[in-house]
This record gives sequence, structure tokens and C-alpha cells, in this order.
Amino acid sequence: MRILLVDDHVLLRAGLRCLLQVMPKAEVVGEADQGPHAMEMASRCKPDLILLDLSPPEARSFETLADLRRRYPDVRILIVSAHEEGHNVRHALLSGANGYLVKNASPSELEFALQALARHHTFVSPRVSHGLVDRRDDARDSQDARLSQRQRQVLRLIARGRSTKEIAHDLGLSVKTVETHRARLMEVLEVRGTHGLLRYALQAGFDRMA
Repeated sequence: MRILLVDDHVLLRAGLRCLLQVMPKAEVVGEADQGPHAMEMASRCKPDLILLDLSPPEARSFETLADLRRRYPDVRILIVSAHEEGHNVRHALLSGANGYLVKNASPSELEFALQALARHHTFVSPRVSHGLVDRRDDARDSQDARLSQRQRQVLRLIARGRSTKEIAHDLGLSVKTVETHRARLMEVLEVRGTHGLLRYALQAGFDRMA
């Protein structure tokens, strides 16, 4: 896995690089500050995964996240942050991050997060996952009640970042059947496109369902 480190602090990047060098299948291919430098290095290094620091001012971090997600939709992005507030975690996931790791996590948790993202799953540090409280209203509860078990399975896999082909493989369905489920989900949940489905699934906590 080719990894780009994006953090404004040189010492923190050096520390992450040392940790990653001893992990199997992890290769640091570049380092960058946030902003335009991160975009430039992502274009030059062509990473599979970006470790992106979320630190004050948070607005700049979220701007970098949005820019990276928009320009490199297939690259996995793992937020590494000292912020444990639920709103920061949720904002990061809804803005395009594939995972959220707190900075006081152990090296083994970092390795587990990388493995999860490599499998196109979503990872959130257990320390902050409790902050992602489901705040659905009665209308959303009613929408959820109209979903079939299969539709819930599809939505859960969408929340974990699985593609249509991967969902079809996981559930033993044809790609066309999964596409039909997607279309029906968008109709029932009154959302548009894959991003709308992903946003709904994350807000509703489908990524944490067994």
C-alpha cells in the first residue's frame, strides 16, 4: 500500500514514517503540508492511501480533505487527529474520509486501521465511536422500517465503502440486482446518487452494524 503523509508538523510525519516502515505492505511514498502541497504530492506520488492530520485550524483540514476527495475519489483517506469530539468525526466521514484514528491510538490500532481501509471498510477508533450517536427523527425511522433485510445489507456495505461489484460478490448477487437495490434505496430514502446513499448510511450508523 502506497501511503502519503499529510501533516503540517515535520516531527509528527517523521514519527508516522518510522511506525509505517516496520508494517508489512506499507510504503511511505511522500510527505506534504496541507493545502496545495498535499494536492501536488498526491498527483506526483499516486498513493493508495493518505494519512491526513486534522488539527487547528480545522477548517483548513476539512478544506484539504474535500479537495483531495474531489480530485482523487478512489484514494482511501485516513484522518489522524487529537480531536475526539463526535461532531469532528462525523464531519470528517461525511466530507469523504474513509476512517478516523485518534493520535493516542496504539501502533497496532494504526495497523488495523490501514488493513481495514485496504479492504475498503470504514474504520473509526473505538475511543470515539461512541460519539457517533444516531440522531434520526421519526420520519427517518419510518423510512428505515420500509427497507427489506437485503436492502439493509446493501446499505451497510455502502457505508463501509464497498463498490457495486464488491457488494455483488459479498452478497452473492448479480451487479444488476445490486444496482436495482441501490435505485430502490434512493427512492425510499429520498436521496440522490451514491454520495447521498453514503451520507445517509453514515448518519444512520449502518457502518457500525454487524
